[in-house]
Amino acid sequence: MHSVRMQRDQGLGPLVLLLLFGGYVVSGTESSDYSDAEVLPDSFPSAPAEPLPEFLMEPEDAFIVKNRPVQLRCRASPATQIYFKCNGEWVNQNDHIPKESLDQVTGLVVREVDISVSRTQVEELFGLEDYWCQCVAWSSAGTTKSNRAYVRIAYLRKNFEQEPLGREVRLEQEVLLQCRPPEGMPVAEVDWLKNEDVIDPSQDPNFLITIDHDLIIKQARLSDTANYTCVARNVVAKRRSSTATLIVYVSGGWSSWTEWSECNAQCGRGWQRRTRSCTNPTPLNGGAFCEGQPFQRVTCTTLCPVDGGWTEWAKWSACGTECTHWRSRECQAPPPRNGGKHCSGSMMESKNCTEGLCARTLAPGMGVAVYAGLVVALLLCVILALCVGGLAYRRRRRHLHGDITDSSSALTNAFHPGNYKPPRQDHPHPLHPSVPPDLTATAGAFRGPRFSLQHGVNDSPHKIPMTTSPLLDPLPSLKIKVYNSSTLSSVELPVDMSLGDGEILSLKSVGTVGREREYHSHTLSREPGLSTSATLGSLGGRLTIPNTGVSLLVPPGTIPQGKFYEMYLIINKWEKTTLPSEGSQTVLSPVVSCGPSGMLLNRPVVLTLPHCAQLDTPTPDWTITLKTQTHQGSWEEVLTVGEETLSSPCYLQLEEECCHVLMEQLGTYGLVGQSCPPQPACKRLQLALFAPRAPCLSLDFSLRIYCIHDTPHALKEVLDLERSLGGVLLEDPKPLLFKDSYHNLRLSIHDIPHTHWRSKLLAKYQEIPFYHIWSGSQRPLHCTFSLERGSLAVSQLTCKICVRQVEGEGQIFQLHTDIQETLPPHSPLPSGGACLPSSQVGPYAFRLPDSIRQKICASLDAPSARGCDWRLLARSLGFDRSDQPHMFRCERQPGQADVVMRRYLNYFATKPSPTGVLLDLWEACHQGDADLVSLATALEEMGKSEVLVVMTTDGDC
Repeated sequence: MHSVRMQRDQGLGPLVLLLLFGGYVVSGTESSDYSDAEVLPDSFPSAPAEPLPEFLMEPEDAFIVKNRPVQLRCRASPATQIYFKCNGEWVNQNDHIPKESLDQVTGLVVREVDISVSRTQVEELFGLEDYWCQCVAWSSAGTTKSNRAYVRIAYLRKNFEQEPLGREVRLEQEVLLQCRPPEGMPVAEVDWLKNEDVIDPSQDPNFLITIDHDLIIKQARLSDTANYTCVARNVVAKRRSSTATLIVYVSGGWSSWTEWSECNAQCGRGWQRRTRSCTNPTPLNGGAFCEGQPFQRVTCTTLCPVDGGWTEWAKWSACGTECTHWRSRECQAPPPRNGGKHCSGSMMESKNCTEGLCARTLAPGMGVAVYAGLVVALLLCVILALCVGGLAYRRRRRHLHGDITDSSSALTNAFHPGNYKPPRQDHPHPLHPSVPPDLTATAGAFRGPRFSLQHGVNDSPHKIPMTTSPLLDPLPSLKIKVYNSSTLSSVELPVDMSLGDGEILSLKSVGTVGREREYHSHTLSREPGLSTSATLGSLGGRLTIPNTGVSLLVPPGTIPQGKFYEMYLIINKWEKTTLPSEGSQTVLSPVVSCGPSGMLLNRPVVLTLPHCAQLDTPTPDWTITLKTQTHQGSWEEVLTVGEETLSSPCYLQLEEECCHVLMEQLGTYGLVGQSCPPQPACKRLQLALFAPRAPCLSLDFSLRIYCIHDTPHALKEVLDLERSLGGVLLEDPKPLLFKDSYHNLRLSIHDIPHTHWRSKLLAKYQEIPFYHIWSGSQRPLHCTFSLERGSLAVSQLTCKICVRQVEGEGQIFQLHTDIQETLPPHSPLPSGGACLPSSQVGPYAFRLPDSIRQKICASLDAPSARGCDWRLLARSLGFDRSDQPHMFRCERQPGQADVVMRRYLNYFATKPSPTGVLLDLWEACHQGDADLVSLATALEEMGKSEVLVVMTTDGDC
């Protein structure tokens, strides 16, 4: 039997153990001995009094992470031998790491053994059962087996079976966010993050995480408006689901009705009115506005005042001893009621009742005096009648003389123009037939920045004689305003130095034929402070909307000779023209209309638009596109910066705070942009804090914070809006870089003196959703902090307002104000030409004189073999795009800058005078601080000394 077992052991496994106890042979290598649970004898003939082995440590389940092997360990006492068996096979003795020690308490031998299991061993196992290992210990009393320890390969899939979805819920509503983690071994544990903070239901009982890993919010609060993320993890990896944005909105509720107002009619039927406001609560986070009317009106009746009236006179009384009788009346028809007036006049009347026959004795001489008085009165009446008649006669003669004078004037001069004014009375030859008619035209004042010509109507400098000599040599830019009496139309024309009699006389026909050929006009719907217009001709000009950074430069020669246009420039309000932002695009500039559209231009005009893109980053992170609006109202892409082709109709010069567009087609334009992966782009925003300007007379006080684009136009719009609401800017707006990171803008108020003030905000903070800010097409966004003071005696308010983008930049307002004083207005001067006039016409609109411009163009337009031509001027003036990486798309391959540069040169090369277009662009880029020094420096570096001599002689550099 011993020899048979040895053969089987040698055939089945690498390890054979023979233990000899009292003459018996026990095989410890046969897998069938233990898998079949063979029962050993209860006792041996010479068995010592030693107990069975007891495991102090058993092998535990383990997972193989990537390619790292796992260690299995077991420890038993008392034990003479310990070995591992894995999947029914004994592990090689050389793979065991044994340890032996002595238990100090019992004195028994303690044995410990370790083995390593690799990923390869587990993967080589075929079958439905997992890889397992078991420890077997021997002692003189017998054997003991440990529990099986399973070894598995750990993994975690990438995709969630179900991800949470964003929602908008009302306040106090129950919310369920579902999450099914990816499949994994071991099964993944799930955590929920709220704005990247782990949710602990034990700390906040309003949250509940179910056994299926779903998150339940029992009652949604305003503070629960956040980004929620489901995170699954095990020993292998950690996976994050897509972020679900939960917005808790508050629908508006009506406040209590106010008291009825007084009746608006002082007499009779009228109206009474009472109001309520949608502030209980105020709609938040897109909540619905209150349904119903904010006011009620009912009829009312006010008793009319009745003025008193006299009754009929009573009968005369009997004649008394004084030769008089009397009668009376009463104020009872009707009596005065409801505050009416009392009767006016006397209640009693008396008169002589004998008609002079009363026997009363006159004093001596009294009769003579009476008759004398009557004679004097009669004479005075006659004299007064004669005086009145004389005055009437003289006035009638003067009127007849005036009619004769007007008729003579009409016969002498036939007719006068519509703007004719009669000569003054001090004219030396009034109505003299030999005096020739005045055939001069009235000259208007030049509206340039340097001259203002104001003359009286009859002053001689105000007349332009119609001769063949040159007109007004010292002032070649005067305008002649011609009126036509039949059409009452007018057009302002610049007086050319070579204009002759025939040309001046032909101006009279402009009023009648201008509608067909020579005169173009456009009727503007003007918005105060958002538009400007001017009549421009071939001399060009500049239109500027003050304090907005928007301007239009019309170079000389743009408008054909002899044509005049009423050109306009308008910033469209957000509710009238909305520039759509598709996908992740954002609006970067105001939407501007310039016109009239369809007019014929001989050369490009330059439209300047402010923008709010942050461009000073070392790596390109913007894709910027210019869009235009068609006549049908749809928006089309004009060009994308860095992707210009030979057919691109425009050229766009991008600077850090504005852009200049060279175009030959007027219309409505706007700038949009989007981030260039992988770097998120940033927009420049401004934060403006406003408060009521008037002293606060109630317990309530509010602060408003606007989040607007960092452009002069956006700040001007908010200042005008708050001025109409009675608000005042408390301090200069603070800048904020808003990153394209899908994180909201969070606003909170801190450090309120709670002993005197209380915040009405239900949550700890307010948030403006990311897409509302990033789209750029919303109306001016703001948040209101409503505060309530403890009593009317509290006047000082000190607090801190924090505004920051979640996981982004922020700003802090330190507020200290007296709410019972009238706050002074605080109006910062925005950049962008705040001091420039709204329109400049003619040569005075340009910094570079025409003579110098012509010299420079003649010197640089012709190509030079050494490259010292207009291309070098473009590089010297900073118009070379190849060294400005932020002005291109980030997908540009190496060497593509040269391609873009060639496209950039091709645009100017197709123009009749490339140098002239470059100088127009220079004028637009330096309209607020243009000086000839920078241009002279560029020419000096190019070696154009002959042009420098002209600039030094004719210019002011």
